[in-house]
Amino acid sequence: MHKEQRDGRQEQLSDILGKLFTSRGWGRKNDRLRIESAWAEAAGPELLKDTQVLVIKRGVMEVAVRNAVLMSELAQFHKRKLLTKLRAAMPGVTLTDLKFRAAAW
Repeated sequence: MHKEQRDGRQEQLSDILGKLFTSRGWGRKNDRLRIESAWAEAAGPELLKDTQVLVIKRGVMEVAVRNAVLMSELAQFHKRKLLTKLRAAMPGVTLTDLKFRAAAW
């Protein structure tokens, strides 16, 4: 399907839908769900209950952790394995590092 623009060009339906998704924030919500799903898969149920994905900025995923002991354990013993799992779960997303932050929720 095409929509005629004022200058005579035709716009693809996929372009129109892409603009609609962006303007409504739906793409960001979908991205967020994808990131949270990848973290849940990589972390597993035990870690998931005490962690929460905050954001991915410039290839670094920031994860909130309920306590300092777990934060230290994740950074020292699980980081490499988690990064490998996350990269596999999110092809096309550049993920260079994991940062853990102490938080309570």
